[in-house]
Amino acid sequence: MNKKHRYFWAILGAISVALFLLTLWGIAAVAQMARELPDPADFSNRSVAQSTKIFDRTGEVLLFEIHGDQKRTVIPFDKIPDYAKQATLAIEDQRFYEHQAISWPSLVRAALVNLLEGGFVQGGSTITQQVAKNAFLTPEKTLSRKIKELILAYWIEKRYSKDEILHLYLNQVPYGSNAYGIEAASRTYFAKPGADLSLAESALLAAMLKAPSYYSPWGTHTAELLNRKNYILEQMRDLGFIDKQQYQTARDEKLTFTPPGTGTILAPHFVMFVRDYLTQKYGEDLVSRGGLRVVTTLDVKLQEIADRVVKEGAARNTELYNGRNAALVAADPKTGQVLAMVGSKDYSAKPEPAGCTPGSCQFEGNFNVATQGERQPGSSIKPFAYIAAFKKGYTPDTVLFDLPTEFSKISTCPLTGINYFDPNPQCFHPQNFDNIFRGPVNLRHSLAQSINIPSVKTLYLAGLSNTLALARDFGITTLTDPSRYGLSLVLGGGEVKLFDLVSAYSVLSQEGIRHTPATILRVEDAEGNVLEEFVDFQTQVIEPQYARLINDILSDVEARAPLFSGSLNLTVFPDRDVALKTGTTNDYRDAWAMGYTPSLTVGVWAGNNNNLSMQKRAGSILAAIPIWSAFLKEALPVYPEESFARPDPTPSPKPVLNGTYIVDGQAHSILYHLDKDNPLGPAPQNPSADPQFPNWETPISLWAQSASGRQSIEETIRSWSAPLAAPSSSTPL
Repeated sequence: MNKKHRYFWAILGAISVALFLLTLWGIAAVAQMARELPDPADFSNRSVAQSTKIFDRTGEVLLFEIHGDQKRTVIPFDKIPDYAKQATLAIEDQRFYEHQAISWPSLVRAALVNLLEGGFVQGGSTITQQVAKNAFLTPEKTLSRKIKELILAYWIEKRYSKDEILHLYLNQVPYGSNAYGIEAASRTYFAKPGADLSLAESALLAAMLKAPSYYSPWGTHTAELLNRKNYILEQMRDLGFIDKQQYQTARDEKLTFTPPGTGTILAPHFVMFVRDYLTQKYGEDLVSRGGLRVVTTLDVKLQEIADRVVKEGAARNTELYNGRNAALVAADPKTGQVLAMVGSKDYSAKPEPAGCTPGSCQFEGNFNVATQGERQPGSSIKPFAYIAAFKKGYTPDTVLFDLPTEFSKISTCPLTGINYFDPNPQCFHPQNFDNIFRGPVNLRHSLAQSINIPSVKTLYLAGLSNTLALARDFGITTLTDPSRYGLSLVLGGGEVKLFDLVSAYSVLSQEGIRHTPATILRVEDAEGNVLEEFVDFQTQVIEPQYARLINDILSDVEARAPLFSGSLNLTVFPDRDVALKTGTTNDYRDAWAMGYTPSLTVGVWAGNNNNLSMQKRAGSILAAIPIWSAFLKEALPVYPEESFARPDPTPSPKPVLNGTYIVDGQAHSILYHLDKDNPLGPAPQNPSADPQFPNWETPISLWAQSASGRQSIEETIRSWSAPLAAPSSSTPL
């Protein structure tokens, strides 16, 4: 044997010895694990799941306990409906009666997925393995725990029959909301004994097993739960457990859930929002069984006020305007911490009107309008266009003309003053909420009084892309399709979430600094180890001057007085600097009130979940402001009296930016004097090159000619307003 061959055999021998030793070590390690495992015959010594507790910001008031005291009633195997057993097998372990504790194809498939994902994503566990895990092991995802689970599963299969194992499983598996075992689940969600479960109810309970918190019928994912229920019914049909007729009947059955018990959960919409966050970050097992201690940002006193004023306000709106729902979010703008959240007038109430189906209801209690609802914001989106304009060089004194204006560039749309109410939907000639046109008005008063035509012009001057980018920087996440909005954006043409809008207005409160919204102060595991703590993430979104300009306008009671008229007192708080912006969508579907001080931001939405219009022109002043005002009157006294910093003066070298709108004895649109994208630069050589120039210039010429330049502004505006009795497009407030 030559030297080369001897070297090869030496290497091979070394590898063989190493593999042999590694195998011995593995066998010894597994044997040691097996010696440390409990006897499956003794279920009394199994590890007990610990509940996750969610507290308010003091850490003393318990808001909710996820799988707290385990509600469990063991019932005989023959009392569990066959439907429930079959539904569970169909989704959890279809080959349960065929394999011996372990499903090797599932295990290999899960191992491959975990390898590709770089972590424990799938478990591939059989029902027997789940019994072993739930009864004796912790929810941690490690290789050693998986090996222990396999050993215990093998022992359990040796000691118990398949029916006994399934019986153990159905009596101990968690179904969420403290319900362990199918009897507790049946009574918790359907208020009936487990023996009386229908096929559809059995399939729904089986659908919850994968993630009881996520698929809770009381949470925000009921659509996904029902889809999963239907998938299980399909599997049962395909496996021959039920026939086609049973499948169709169960699929069509309308399920009614027992509402969560009163007094068992405080701030339910907030708690469910926090629970979803925890589940996504830490996993269903750890949240359900790991004994986490969660201290949130919620202020219980503010939450109590919010719950009450929303409920009272929604009741009032229902009676007066057929507006059946409302929502409120309050936040600390200095930290981004959410202090109160009410997603609907009553979390546990039945949908309205009676018999409505999801998506068609005017009110659904567990739907969180604040975080889930994407609603048109009306004029509450306007400040972001004005900020974008100020950044370009426009000033609060800049004058725009509030006159009938056709903004569409389509040649078939009528010129202003000629067949103004053209029905062509491609034309865009918005009106003001009161059907009055005011003539020349500066940006300060057009924003404070929410006048539409100057606001649309402001958006054009600011630029749609600039305004959308600014809104994103402020934390608005839903305005992602510029092609849908156009100039209608400033009248609420997109959709936003109340939660995002409160965060965005908080940026104004803090002079351009955005604090990332937060609902968690601290999370600890069962041993007291801190898993996460609140960190204040700050970003300077805009320079302070621009936020100060908006704050100065929105807190100017005198400037907004003409808009609110007899309701002005609801917006005034003695010795307090309070900024306010309202919003109402077309046909009075959504009413908004967004207000803030240097210490508190509060947003209110009122309307119907299904977009049904409120009656009697119930806009923001009638439907949202009373709720917002009632909350602030009780909440503000605990905060110090603070004032907004005043902006620096904004003089401009150009007269038209300082409030002048008649130059050399003539009135022209601002596009005659300025390049909209460079207002501080040279005057345009050819103003008509701007596509909006003729649209803006024509009504001003007609306005100036209406009295040969002698008629008073009041008379001129009256002459313009007289024929406007049936507006084609109006976005109030």
